[in-house]
Amino acid sequence: MTDDQALDHFRQTGALLEGHFILTSGLRSAVYLQCARLLMHPRRAEALCHELAARVRKAVGAEALDLVVSPAMGGVVVGYEMGRQLGLPAIFAERVEGRFALRRGFEIEPGARVLMVEDVVTTGLSSRECIACIRDHGGEVVAAAALVDRSAGRANVGVPLIALLGLDIPSYPEDELPAELAAIPAVKPGSRGLR
Repeated sequence: MTDDQALDHFRQTGALLEGHFILTSGLRSAVYLQCARLLMHPRRAEALCHELAARVRKAVGAEALDLVVSPAMGGVVVGYEMGRQLGLPAIFAERVEGRFALRRGFEIEPGARVLMVEDVVTTGLSSRECIACIRDHGGEVVAAAALVDRSAGRANVGVPLIALLGLDIPSYPEDELPAELAAIPAVKPGSRGLR
């Protein structure tokens, strides 16, 4: 699957948004990828995660993994589907008082080899925070995977990052916006923003 083919799934489902967006990181962007709009279609989720799982197998080998862990909320569906594709259990970490934690009886066996799975990576901060949670619970993070790497490979998550789609989408601090972006009212989409 090429980047254009993967991006077509976002376009066809209305998951590729254009405007002025406040990202979870606090940065601003003219493009937002609302993965939930794409992942609500099981066949599309299956197709994209099938390709991403093939890339993970090639990079690290499925036999080198014991568990998939994803950060809630955005990573839950893609993490589940990646677990299904790789034949592995999939759990998720949730924010409790601003930090990722395991709840719902989820546990990580000491020494378990973990693939951390996200929907979108921009700066890598939430990925690093989820990876820290996994390590705090005794897991060994072998690699990270994401449907989209908005940083085109610049985000450092501390382990190898395998992405289905690599994009170079500029993001800006609020005080460094280009004039054309500053002229558009900002909205905060996603699970921690406006609907």
